[in-house]
Amino acid sequence: MRAITYSRFGGAGVLELTDQPDPRPGADVVVVRVRAASVNPVDWKVRQGYLDSLFDTQFPVVPGWDVAGVVEQVGLDTPEYEVGDEVYGYVRKDWVHGGTFAELVAAPVRTLARKPASLTFEEAAAVPLAGLTAYQSILRSGVREGQTVLVHAAAGGVGSFAVQIARSLGARVIGTASEANHDFLRGLGAEPVTYGDGLADRVRALAPDGVDVALDYAGGDAVATSAALLAPGGTVTSITDATARTEHGGHYVWVRPSSTDLEALGALIDAGKVAVEVGQVFDLADAADAHRASETGHGRGKIVVRV
Repeated sequence: MRAITYSRFGGAGVLELTDQPDPRPGADVVVVRVRAASVNPVDWKVRQGYLDSLFDTQFPVVPGWDVAGVVEQVGLDTPEYEVGDEVYGYVRKDWVHGGTFAELVAAPVRTLARKPASLTFEEAAAVPLAGLTAYQSILRSGVREGQTVLVHAAAGGVGSFAVQIARSLGARVIGTASEANHDFLRGLGAEPVTYGDGLADRVRALAPDGVDVALDYAGGDAVATSAALLAPGGTVTSITDATARTEHGGHYVWVRPSSTDLEALGALIDAGKVAVEVGQVFDLADAADAHRASETGHGRGKIVVRV
């Protein structure tokens, strides 16, 4: 099969289009014919070696964790799927090696769900990591109807999913973003505020009694700022700053593969409650350019690689 690989940590220049052996299905694994994958910031951080302390790495590495495609082979005990099923998933394994930037990927069934019928393969590939991060952080925070939720980096890949998921639960959402993205946030159902100096005062003007849940997808001082804005009994949750849990009694979330959560996301998408935005689409041979676009900032919408 054709695959993008790298044999050492480094910049986007280490990525090469190579021929690799076809993967084989294990007992609880299916082989997926990849139609599209997407780039997340974690992909280039792994490639740079920044997360080497978290994951064992086996070179050559095929990067990528997000996938949308068609089941081509099934394992000995995979009653969930048949050959020809359209699936999408967050195919993060216990080590870094056989990723999704390839014509084929071996995917444990726990990492997959059926592709939302309303999405193209390119759109479906844009969902798993970002969508699951938003969904699981909202679930962990206990967001419910009638609450006021503050979403940091609300126009970003994770934040835009979080806004829509929280709104689907009946929450009021205040979202931080640059002024250029305020109309976009209004379209998602959020009340936008500009980030930067004076953010706390701007949020208090909209929610003088405080916010019930603050979701940090931005990093920096977002957790500290959020803690000061919480209503009594409020919760702060972060995907970037462990002090949300260790110092403020909230939650620190690292996204996990979950078929159940992917199915729930797919139901929201097919019900028209969550929309997916694709920003740029690259061919597999141009995966290095896709990584560079992610590293340098590319505007709104996910970067997708078509296989």
